[in-house]
Amino acid sequence: MIRFEDVSVTYDGAAGPTVADVCFEVPEGELVLLAGPSGVGKSTVLGAVSGLVPHFTGGTLRGRVTVAGRDTRTHRPRHLADVVGTVGQDPLAHFVTDTVEDELAYGMESLGLAPEVMRRRVEETLDLLGLAGLRDRPIATLSGGQRQRVAIGSVLTPHPRVLVLDEPTSALDPAAAEEVLAVVQRLVHDLGTTVLMAEHRLERVIQYADRVVLLPAPGAAPVVGPPAEVMAVSPVFPPVVDLGRLAGWSPLPLTVRDARRRAAGLRTRLSATTTTATATTATASTVTGTATTAGTASAGVPAQSRRPAPAGPARRPFFRRRPSPGPVAPPATRVAEVRALSVRRDGVHALRRVDLTVTPGETVALMGRNGAGKSTLLGSLVGLVAPGAGTVTVGGAVPHRASPRELVRKVGLVPQEPRDLLYADTVAAECAAADRDAGAAPGTCRALVSGLLPGIADGTHPRDLSEGQCLALALAVVLTARPPLLLLDEPTRGLDYAAKGRLVAVLRGLAAEGHAIVLATHDVELAAELAHRVVLLAEGEVIADGPTAEIVVSSPSFAPQVTKILAPQRWLTVSEVREALA
Repeated sequence: MIRFEDVSVTYDGAAGPTVADVCFEVPEGELVLLAGPSGVGKSTVLGAVSGLVPHFTGGTLRGRVTVAGRDTRTHRPRHLADVVGTVGQDPLAHFVTDTVEDELAYGMESLGLAPEVMRRRVEETLDLLGLAGLRDRPIATLSGGQRQRVAIGSVLTPHPRVLVLDEPTSALDPAAAEEVLAVVQRLVHDLGTTVLMAEHRLERVIQYADRVVLLPAPGAAPVVGPPAEVMAVSPVFPPVVDLGRLAGWSPLPLTVRDARRRAAGLRTRLSATTTTATATTATASTVTGTATTAGTASAGVPAQSRRPAPAGPARRPFFRRRPSPGPVAPPATRVAEVRALSVRRDGVHALRRVDLTVTPGETVALMGRNGAGKSTLLGSLVGLVAPGAGTVTVGGAVPHRASPRELVRKVGLVPQEPRDLLYADTVAAECAAADRDAGAAPGTCRALVSGLLPGIADGTHPRDLSEGQCLALALAVVLTARPPLLLLDEPTRGLDYAAKGRLVAVLRGLAAEGHAIVLATHDVELAAELAHRVVLLAEGEVIADGPTAEIVVSSPSFAPQVTKILAPQRWLTVSEVREALA
């Protein structure tokens, strides 16, 4: 169905090809996962399938790409629209109408289909994707998961034989991601649709792939094969594969279920390790005559899961009713404080009597389904959203009343759409402007960009960057001012595992220096690796607030893969397991 024959793509002004020697074939009715680090050309490969590369992007394409027998060099995107449906990284950029039903019909109108055919296909797609209850809803009022389903539906109504998906779950909570992937699976299995998908969060999609096409480095030839074989040599891999490599399992597991079946021996080793550590600590306490709680800790609870956190609220009950307040830090040590905050947006209660205290050096993860109020809470902390009731203070200032010059020294926000922060023509100019605005030494911002995502050239236009590269640049711009409170909205969207690791290192360093960090995220692996506290929101209410290990372990939706594999022992990350076994 899709065939790449010795394909290379070189963009105008580039020193070398973005992708080179790409040869692979996707048979009809298969789901093929395109994997690789950020910036290796995954979006370029996807664009070549739809004809956007090179007809829209420019550059030179050598070799041959055929889709259903049509050569994309001689068929422009409009001549492939009845065969290929493409959903990009940002669903909002995909929409051209205001309501769900109109969006589903738009593609068929462009192809000139008869009204009776359009009506039938709209109804079929509404049922297929579970959108019937949303048909008259304005797209602007939908959650991220709903928007993603509408975006997929809008390209399905013309009945394409090929579906191209670029990071389809990057902005979705775990439940919404499973919902979207279930739809994709149904298209593949029931309708025989051919799917080529690029995704950085491999833990969500690797088990669904028939094959994996790995782009290991910019300009390098791809590695193609079954998922387990490719993951054995891949520079990017999900936690379940990382744990399998550590434990020496062969073949490597791709799902939590497969890993749990092999994990009995690993659990035994970890239990013995923690028991020995507990006994040693208890003996040392007896010798010194000091009291310790380590001797009474349950076996299998790693020390890292009990890592000390800055003073903050104790664990709160996991119920819909408003949690009772826990102990709070003294006012002098609070970076930010939210009390009984309520916000209404477009007639909807976005936040309901939310309480939150953030102290220096603390990292707090805001989690919850799409539309729970996480972004609204961040907007309140940075002054973009005015409270309807309650109070918000940051560094002694009221954010929505403070001047931008005052506020930039107290709090910085990296939004979901990082391009909103970028306005210069080159990366170098963007960094120079950030240095000037923050009063920082020249080169400060550029050094941060290089640390987060190496390889971004100074002369590159920010609009030409990938989602991950754009996020790294926006984060560097905000960090240049080194605000005491740093807010991040979905900071790992578009980042591969290596870039995520560099981000975690930067944020840990900032926390160690006393910066407070609040991040809204659907990335449970990031929360497990980084956060001291997790605050769960649902329908604008705080339903749980406590140490990360306590909150995520008790949640089937927000538990990381390692926790699920090694339960009932309470391990969060592969790095904790590796350290315990060392």
